[in-house]
Amino acid sequence: MAYWDNEFQRVRSPPLRYGFAVVCVGIAIAAALAIQQYQFRDVALPVLVLVIGIVTWYAGTGPAVVAVLLGTAAFNYMFVEPLYTFYVSARDLPYFLVFVLSAIIVASFSAVRLRIEENLRHSRDRLQTELEQRQRREAEIRKLNQELNLRAAELAAANRELEAFAYSVSHDLRAPLRHIVGYSELLQKHTPNSLDDKSQRYIQTIRESGKRMGNLIDDLLAFSRIGRTESRTTAVDLQKVVKEAISEIEPQTKGQDISWKIDALPVCYGDRSLLKLVVVNLLSNAVKFSGSRRPAKIEIGSVDANGDKIEIFVRDNGVGFDMQYVNKLFGVFQRLHRADEFEGTGIGLATVQRIVHRHGGMVRAEGAVDQGATFYFSLPKAEHPAKRTANAP
Repeated sequence: MAYWDNEFQRVRSPPLRYGFAVVCVGIAIAAALAIQQYQFRDVALPVLVLVIGIVTWYAGTGPAVVAVLLGTAAFNYMFVEPLYTFYVSARDLPYFLVFVLSAIIVASFSAVRLRIEENLRHSRDRLQTELEQRQRREAEIRKLNQELNLRAAELAAANRELEAFAYSVSHDLRAPLRHIVGYSELLQKHTPNSLDDKSQRYIQTIRESGKRMGNLIDDLLAFSRIGRTESRTTAVDLQKVVKEAISEIEPQTKGQDISWKIDALPVCYGDRSLLKLVVVNLLSNAVKFSGSRRPAKIEIGSVDANGDKIEIFVRDNGVGFDMQYVNKLFGVFQRLHRADEFEGTGIGLATVQRIVHRHGGMVRAEGAVDQGATFYFSLPKAEHPAKRTANAP
């Protein structure tokens, strides 16, 4: 029955549907007449009503109306006295009306059920389509995730190779550089009188450049070690870290008039030694770039960030920078000021960014020329042990 129901539901041709109604009524009339030959009475009514229900179910409302009209005419003509006429006597009128009413009720019930089933079928088809689309999307997402994991693995391998290369090259450069600086000093000591002032100046330039390159190599080695060092996460009291950082950079502050403002700082979660390096670099930058101010004002504080993060800031009233170059600040060897204005290697802020990223945070900067600068970095709160700390590149 389910098979034939599906087959008939797929029939959309009006001639077939209406033809099906006519044939069904004809078969019902023939069956009722045949049954009457065996002395069974009053079988025409249920047989015709059943056929009308079947036509409504399989062929729809229009063919059902045709079946009701044909069934009514045939019932009146062949089974209601007087036979073989369309006359309905007053005595047979209730019987005739019962047939018509029964046919209409059965047809309406069948039409309603058919409509409900049609809606259910459409809903099922839509759900099936949505399910197939979702399965395709999930398959595409899985494929993209696999490709992303592959790219991430390749990127991590490339980063490790690059770090190993930078570490190896930087380490190997130190020995010949020490030779250059050392022999330049020896040359200057052994020939103080045989060299004229220009030659002495040349040698001095070689020594200073060698020392500067040595500082660059040392900073580059320190930068590459950050990616190779395993983090040890714990609760970190930033208030104590800031005090230790100020003590560490105290030799750099000699001769400067600095007004320190240290707000209450929270406890965060991370590697204490790496976070201290972040604070030292930021405070050292603030001291360096506000050296011409009298007094220099440096403020360290915190603001609430979203979710489980806190945001620390270091603000100064130094020379500042142009915001259109803010993206260059955290690049390796990127400098916004000339080397003869402010000393440095251009790796400090890159180191800050790398450490903060390892802790799952972000860094940003705000500033204006001659109006100071503010550097922000976010860290996980101590009450939320960061799952994302140790292995971020």
